[in-house]
Amino acid sequence: MQNLVKGAADKAVGLALTNMEQVESEVQDCADDLHDVNDTLEQGVAELARMEAALAASQQALAESAAALLVAQDAEQQAKREAMHDAATGLPNREHFNLRLVHAIAQAQRHGLTLAVMFFDLDKFKAINDGHGHAAGDSVLQQVADRLVAHCRAEDTVCRNGGDEFLYLLIHPQGRENIERIAQAVRSAIGKPIEVDGQQLAIHTSIGISVFPDDGALPEELVHHADMAMYVAKKGQSGVAFFADTPESQPTA
Repeated sequence: MQNLVKGAADKAVGLALTNMEQVESEVQDCADDLHDVNDTLEQGVAELARMEAALAASQQALAESAAALLVAQDAEQQAKREAMHDAATGLPNREHFNLRLVHAIAQAQRHGLTLAVMFFDLDKFKAINDGHGHAAGDSVLQQVADRLVAHCRAEDTVCRNGGDEFLYLLIHPQGRENIERIAQAVRSAIGKPIEVDGQQLAIHTSIGISVFPDDGALPEELVHHADMAMYVAKKGQSGVAFFADTPESQPTA
């Protein structure tokens, strides 16, 4: 009987040991699996961190590229503006004026409108530069430009032709009388005293006028004929002359 009990006890102990070993094996397997999971998780976290860093770097590079593009576009626009404007007065330059005149002629031809080109020359401007210095001369040019702009309609264009010369394009001025009225009004505005270094300088201008289509159909013709009329204006008392009234405009026999 004792042998049977002892045998049963040994068998139970052996079974318990076997079960323990199996449990320990399973626990070890679980521990190994957990270790693998932790390793995989750490690798995933590290990979995620690398991806986030790469994304942040890409976003930074994109932002820098966008900023650089804006700077380049601004620089391009500024360069274009400077290429089409006079540095001293800020007015459109002759190239800009020519483009506007070409467009205006095309529109006038299409719709049967008239145009007028007024050529301004400041009388005795050289005496201002010689007597008061180039800084005073530049100030006079700037103030003349401001007065021209103040009398310029939105559809019209004024430009500095160079030196002491300015051009004024009138869109559909509606008749010679209106053109002359505008010319005299601008001439009167320019003629008001200009203060330079505490001195009041009197500025006078001569204006030659050509009219499209009677005085030319091309931009260079209209400007040239207005220029010729300006020299006639310098000799007259009104200071304004139309190309149509000059000897050069009369047909030869």
